[in-house]
Amino acid sequence: MDVKVKICGLTNVEDALAAIEAGADLLGFVLWEKSPRHVTFEMAREIARQLPPGIRRAGVFVDATVEQVMFSQRICDFSALQFHGHESPSFCKQFGIMTIKAFRVRDAASLQAMQGYDTDAFLLDTEVEGRPGGTGKTFDWSLAAAAKKFGKPVFLAGGLTPQNVGDALRAVQPFGVDVSSGVESAPGKKDHQKMRDFVAAARAA
Repeated sequence: MDVKVKICGLTNVEDALAAIEAGADLLGFVLWEKSPRHVTFEMAREIARQLPPGIRRAGVFVDATVEQVMFSQRICDFSALQFHGHESPSFCKQFGIMTIKAFRVRDAASLQAMQGYDTDAFLLDTEVEGRPGGTGKTFDWSLAAAAKKFGKPVFLAGGLTPQNVGDALRAVQPFGVDVSSGVESAPGKKDHQKMRDFVAAARAA
């Protein structure tokens, strides 16, 4: 089965359509207001309305309330919910659709936080102080390979680019890869050629 490619931090219709054309399997929309890639619920809904039917989309949250997540589902109809904050195992499981819990990785001890979570998948990103994600920095990929012992599909994130995604896939063999800053010309603005190159490199690996 081909690796799943998630392109995250989309902020406009043109980039979303280009990501689909490039071959992305899942599009990510960041609903956290402090992110340079933030979109409002209304913006995410308007982008979705202009996409072809059947495109899978994930809403990305950082310590949102239950009410905020439920509201997003009513108006955006996401395919998946991705949680990047301090959400508890019970919080993540109450929404009735695919859930992805993100963990920031610094060392082997970081993996212990995954115990107790029963989400549909895990996403591993690089730990950078004060940054819940989108760091543009890699971490020790052997830790991501070790995280598969918890029995959940793993999305690998953190500093992936068209140049290194092939090496990352060979090292980790994850379920999927997640890219944001590695295919951008500026925060929140995707480089369409980089997206095509990224997906092509991931498929080739």
